[in-house]
Amino acid sequence: MKILQTKTAPNPRRVRIFLAEKAIEVPFEEVDILKGLKTPEYTRLNPFQRVPVLVLDDGTVIAESIAICRYFEALNPEPSLFGRDPLEIAAIEMWNRRLELNFLFPVSHVFRNSHPAMQAREVPQVPAWAEANKPRIVDFLHILDDALKGRQFVAGDRFSVADITGLVTLDFMKLARLDVPGACANVMRWHGDISARPSAQA
Repeated sequence: MKILQTKTAPNPRRVRIFLAEKAIEVPFEEVDILKGLKTPEYTRLNPFQRVPVLVLDDGTVIAESIAICRYFEALNPEPSLFGRDPLEIAAIEMWNRRLELNFLFPVSHVFRNSHPAMQAREVPQVPAWAEANKPRIVDFLHILDDALKGRQFVAGDRFSVADITGLVTLDFMKLARLDVPGACANVMRWHGDISARPSAQA
């Protein structure tokens, strides 16, 4: 079993943090995001040419970071990071989807369409699309800040996969050359708290 990753990318980091929270050790193999993902060998594993990819001992391939996390959650239910009862499961799913669709994806669009290092990967880069996503990120951060008032974690009273998605995206903003609005004090408090968890260093 191994996980193919590019360590600086946010989605492999989601998986690393998830596994660290569960104290699961899986070997990781580094893939060059600019060259290695386009090889025929990698494309056979994942035709979308994205990381991470989990390759099981029998050759079975699981792509997409949340699918990989769900696989390990099913094998190792505790501590639960996807929820323990119907309401908690729904709340975590809701917030994780919100964070993906309204935060991680727009930040990725900004990075992929504006950062010089991505010119060879994102063809063509569309700077106008990067600019169009910037106000959407700000709007979402204000919504998230309001949701975090009086709440320690994104989806309730326990750390979950939704917090992991939020953490890696907020950190990814630095690479995308984006700043958190100064008024989002709750977001910054939450980020400081979860960044202090040992798993955040994974």
